[in-house]
Amino acid sequence: MGSRYGVKSRQRARAAFVGVDSMVPLASLLKLELENDKIESPIVRYGEASQAKKGEDFTLARLDCQRVEGDPSSNFAVFGVLDGHNGVSAAMFAKENLLRDVMSALPSSLGRDEWLAALPRALVAGFVKTDKDFQEKGQTSGTTVTFVVVDQWTVTVASVGDSRCILVPHGGDIATLTVDHRLEDNEEERNRVVNSGGEVGRLSIAGGAEIGPLRCWPGGLCLSRSIGDVDVGEFIVPIPHVKQIKLCKTGGRLIIASDGVWDALSNEKADSCCRGLTADLAARQIVKESLRFRGLRDDTTCVVVDLLPPENYVPFTSPPPAKKKGKFKSWLFGWRSKESTAVVANKPGEAGTVEELFEEGSARLAERLGSDLSSGVFNCAICQIHITLADGISVHAGSIFSMTNRTLEGPFLCSSCKLKKDAMEGIQHARDITVM
Repeated sequence: MGSRYGVKSRQRARAAFVGVDSMVPLASLLKLELENDKIESPIVRYGEASQAKKGEDFTLARLDCQRVEGDPSSNFAVFGVLDGHNGVSAAMFAKENLLRDVMSALPSSLGRDEWLAALPRALVAGFVKTDKDFQEKGQTSGTTVTFVVVDQWTVTVASVGDSRCILVPHGGDIATLTVDHRLEDNEEERNRVVNSGGEVGRLSIAGGAEIGPLRCWPGGLCLSRSIGDVDVGEFIVPIPHVKQIKLCKTGGRLIIASDGVWDALSNEKADSCCRGLTADLAARQIVKESLRFRGLRDDTTCVVVDLLPPENYVPFTSPPPAKKKGKFKSWLFGWRSKESTAVVANKPGEAGTVEELFEEGSARLAERLGSDLSSGVFNCAICQIHITLADGISVHAGSIFSMTNRTLEGPFLCSSCKLKKDAMEGIQHARDITVM
């Protein structure tokens, strides 16, 4: 039900009180800020609850993950909700393999800041690899995935489908960290599916009447993104929307739930119905409340994660001096998606402050994997198999049969992953990809 990782420092707690009501030299303030910044790890507590109708929902919760094996200081946590459809196979497979596939796309030599900066790209590669490996089994089930990585105060969320993750920062406004990939509600995704070779329409009944939500044909899936669903078409892609934010050290709550919850409760209702409860009780209350509104017609699953300040953390009573970044550090870690804007709920130093570090939702693999000038011997950016420059195909190339002038610009894909990329974008027809 719960656990924590963090550090205690009585010295830092006492230091935070220095100079509260008096003039303090700038050097002392800088020292206090530095000491507070060293209190990095929150207390993490979580709870989960579910009520099953079909038995196709699964959860993931791991507090003991490590960026560097054997190094406790590199700990991070992972949480997830996987909502399967047309069987449980895809959800079970993703639960067992997704974390490993994401980690395989991250070099083990990276420091923490570099690791976090590379994580959004690795999440894309991991989602696509998990989907590719599952589809090769020839099973027809699929699953939504909402996958949350908590590393100290940085939260990174990757999602496909219509499960959702919301953030309730302490003293701030509720923020949605995912995008719903329902064809009914997402015009951009409807256009993408049609442009990639799919058809979007409602279910037809006798007399030509149309009923129900918008679906993708063939297959009749209501979602535009998922893992699995080999029988639907490659235009239903596993490329996740990814958002990365940093909380202030007053903490906050994450609510991750399947559509069985969100079809019944608004973000505000999900928050208000469990406010003041522990994470374990909060998850149970959210499921109970959603069933009270809609009855049990679908699996209803919820994971609640509380990020709490360390016991000895004492916030500044006034905003600390602005930090100055060196030119190199600003260039290396000050990156932001072109579609991304900073989200600040309150003034710097106040409770509820949330800094947005990254957000991208494009379904084009070349945009999500970026550019890499590597050459010689390397791995496929998706499946990580060993390839050479002669064998690899640039992710920025066009169809495998019509190479562009960017063929020497990495990252590179093996021929199998390049075919999958082309199929997802409607360049290569899905029937030309052999499913084992």
